[in-house]
Amino acid sequence: MFLHVGNNKNIRIKDIIGIFDMDNATLSSAITKKYLSTAQKRGEVESAGDDIPKSFILYRVGLDTKVCFSTLSAASLLGRLE
Repeated sequence: MFLHVGNNKNIRIKDIIGIFDMDNATLSSAITKKYLSTAQKRGEVESAGDDIPKSFILYRVGLDTKVCFSTLSAASLLGRLE
């Protein structure tokens, strides 16, 4: 099964490590900000839309991890999983 995260981007459910709310994760944690910045520099970040992201999904691609920013809220994405 796949999770549609917006803008024709689908991620296999079994590869998802976590779905995070952008505001909660970045405002409360300097570690998360640093991780996202480092992932961006490494080219591990992609976007599922052109608007301001509301959430991000951390997922596996082989042995690597990737981050996908989504314009959908974390609650909406979690609702799609159910």
